[in-house]
Parts: sequence; structure tokens; C-alpha cells
Amino acid sequence: MAAPNVLLVMADQLAPHFTGTYGHPVVQTPSMDSLAARGVRFDAAYCHSPLCAPSRYSMMTGRAASQIGAWDNASEWSAAAPTIAHWLNLAGYRTVLSGKMHFVGPDQLHGFSRRLTTDIYPANFAWTPDWDAAGERIGKWYHNMDSLSGAGQALATYQIDYDDEVGFATRRCLYDLAREPDDRPFFLAVAFIHPHDPYVARPEWWNLYDHDRIDLPGPVPAQFDPHTVRIRAGIESDTRGWTEEQCRTARHAYYANTSYFDWWLGELLAVLDETGRADDTVVIATSDHGDMLGDRGSWFKMSFFERSARVPLVMAGPDVAAGTVPNVCSLLDLAPTLMDIAGGPQAELGAPLDGRSLWPAATGGDDPVDETVGEYMGELTSHPLFMIRRGRYKYIHCDTDPPLLYDLSTDPAEHRNLAGSPELADVSAAFAAEVTQRWDSAAIREQVVASQRARRVVHAAAAEGWDYSPFRDPANEYIRDHMDWAEAGPKLRYPMG
Repeated sequence: MAAPNVLLVMADQLAPHFTGTYGHPVVQTPSMDSLAARGVRFDAAYCHSPLCAPSRYSMMTGRAASQIGAWDNASEWSAAAPTIAHWLNLAGYRTVLSGKMHFVGPDQLHGFSRRLTTDIYPANFAWTPDWDAAGERIGKWYHNMDSLSGAGQALATYQIDYDDEVGFATRRCLYDLAREPDDRPFFLAVAFIHPHDPYVARPEWWNLYDHDRIDLPGPVPAQFDPHTVRIRAGIESDTRGWTEEQCRTARHAYYANTSYFDWWLGELLAVLDETGRADDTVVIATSDHGDMLGDRGSWFKMSFFERSARVPLVMAGPDVAAGTVPNVCSLLDLAPTLMDIAGGPQAELGAPLDGRSLWPAATGGDDPVDETVGEYMGELTSHPLFMIRRGRYKYIHCDTDPPLLYDLSTDPAEHRNLAGSPELADVSAAFAAEVTQRWDSAAIREQVVASQRARRVVHAAAAEGWDYSPFRDPANEYIRDHMDWAEAGPKLRYPMG
């Protein structure tokens, strides 16, 4: 059988807990539901780093953030870092990117042969954190409670404008891929910005939901861990707070925007059906990280708690077996998985991959591995955070903080830190030793701080950065004077005839 096409559809800041696909009683995600019904749903998938750019860089390379310098949302991603797009090019795929991938630096393709849209966020060093002044709140570009006080409805926002463009360009690209005289398979990665805050939705999506039925977060822990305290100060929730109505409105808009993302997923699936590509295309739906949405007294991401670090992961297509996979996995596993899907040998992308292929589990086989690791080196900390999730346990370490250990089988809300429990002293000690063995936290911190200092100098001197302008050739689009309309029309018609 020929290698299948791959359509990767990404949301931004979508926690699986807030989808119908993963059991939420209110949120409507019919397209993802249908994908899961005919495919496989991974029930313990994590991002590697709970922040946009590091998550995406590690996903694309299959390597840990600390190994590729993916510290934060202003980290330059080296053009010399091989990605799965590079590998798929060599394997004979047509590779196309549409939407947000948060590339920072002069390389705005990173292996993709074509890019259909610009990005939505800066491609320069504007968003560099400052661990030299970690206690000072970031102002200009950082989340705060305005996302809640300004939540609600609008006919247009910059995020709606962006996703409408991304969806339109991707839909047309799928038709172009079908009518091109090129029988190579394609890898099309499309990344939307919703349901990322600000929490503002168009009326047609807002009106899908009864405002009074929007659920509220559960109770906050009796005591916040130090990192949550830092996050709450950074987003000003500790001083400004929020009302119950603001919280309900923000969640209402988030649910609405989740349905908007899901609608675009359905539109793209429909084009696959129309062009006869549904049976030879593996579709993967996921997100770069989640959103706390008020749970545990926090919002947005940047922590390793479930709603921040978990992601939806659903696959469907040829050879995929319907079902669910309980094993712990992560977006680090996507690169080796795509290698398996493409039918090529497992390979290093310049260095050994840090993930494993999920294709055996997706096709009905066994997965003997039930673990993953995570790293966070972004804002609102002064030292790296590390996470190990293995089986029922999750362990979180930061040099400045007490360790956190949760048994997710009995405490899915993560309210009981068991790191000091005598009954689990051996478990906690083993995790602590593993952290020391896996990571040199002091050395990583030195690299982060040195990178931040250098980037702040460069940004101060040359803030323009590397914006990307998608290539268009309007002189040869549609019908122009040098074209014979009788010849051009049939070529651009699909189906042809």
C-alpha cells in the first residue's frame, strides 16, 4: 500500500477535559467525536512543555526542549534542527504548513516546502522572559485578568480573522493537492489559534450554549504550591481576582471557540471526503497545551497540572483501530509516529529522538510504555521545572520549590501532594533521584539565563525580527490575459471533466 497522506490539525490551548470527545457534558465537539468514533483516542497525552513555542518545537523535532534550546516563546529555533517535515520531504511527501507554529527566527519554514499564512505572534525576541528579574511582572505582552473582564461576544477579533484565513487557505490547499498532477502523498499541518484567550466568540458559536449551564471550576486547594503562587501573581489573579460571572462568561466563550475550532476540523474532513482522500489520509487532531480555566485557582498554562499539560490526541484513517489507549504519552512521540505512518525506517533527526512511536498502539497493538517527561523554562519561574508522569503517579520538581507527587488514579484534581507521605517515601525518593539523573538543572538554568540576556540585547537594538509574508503569484491566479480560459478552467476544476 502506498504511504498515506497525513493531515495534522492543531488547536491552541485546548485541554481535553473541555471537549465532548473526552466526556465533558456541555462542550460540543461533533467533528472530533466522529474522528474518535472511527479512530483511536489517547487518554493520557501530554505536551512536553506547557507553553506554545517550546511545545511545538519539541513536537516537530521529537526532542526535549532543553536539548534544542526551546526555552520559551521567544527562543530562536535553529534552522539546523531537523524536523519531521524535513524527514517527510526526504521520504517523498509534499509538506505544507498553514497557521500558527510560533517559529522564532529567520527560518519560517523549518522543513515545510510551502507555508500558506503568516504567523499570529511575533517571530522576534519580543517575548523574552527575564530570570534576572523573575519577581517582576511582565507587562506589555503577558496574560492578565483582562482576558476575563473582556470575555464575551464579538463579530470579529484578530483571532477570528486569523483562523478564518487559516481555514480558508487550508481548505483551498486540500483542493489544490487533489487537482495537482502529483501523486506523492502530502503532509499538511494546520494550526488554529482558538480556543486560546482572549475568551471572545462569535454569536453563532456562543449561542450553542446555555449560559446558565456553563460549569464552574472545582474548589481550590487548601494551599497553593509555590509555582501556582507565582502564576497567580504573574496573571494578576491574586490581586484583581475574578467574579463568578466573569469566570462563567470566560468559560462560555472558551467552549464556544472550541466548537468553532471543531467546525473547522469538520470542514477539512469534509473536503477529504469530497476529494476521495478520506480513506488514504491519516488525520491527527491535537493541541499544543491546555488551559486551567480557573481550576485550582489558576488560568492559562505554564504548569504541569492536568488541565495545563494534557492535550487531546485523536487519530483516524487507514489501519487505525477504533478504541482508546490509556497509556501515558506526549507530543514528543509524534515525530516517530509519523515516521511509522510514512512507512520509513525509524531514524534520528540529527540526534536520538526522545519519544516513541504511537503507531503500534493506534493500529491495535500493545504499548509497553506508560510514561513521559516534561520540561518548562519559560516565564514566572527562575529555575527549570521538570515533570515525570509514569503510570498513576506524576512527580514535579523545581529547585526552588518543594516536590509535588500526585496519584492521579485517586486524586485526578491534584489536591493532595503525597511527596511527604510516609507511605510513598520510597516512590518520592526514586522520582527525586531520577530527576537528578535525567537533568542537570543548574547547567540548564545557566543556558536559559545566558540566552535571555543575549536576546534582550538583540531585541533592544533591532526589534523588527523576521516576519513571514506568504508567497502569492496573483499574476498567475484565476484567469489572466496570458491564459486561455478554455484551458485554465478544466485544469482548476475538481473533479475534472
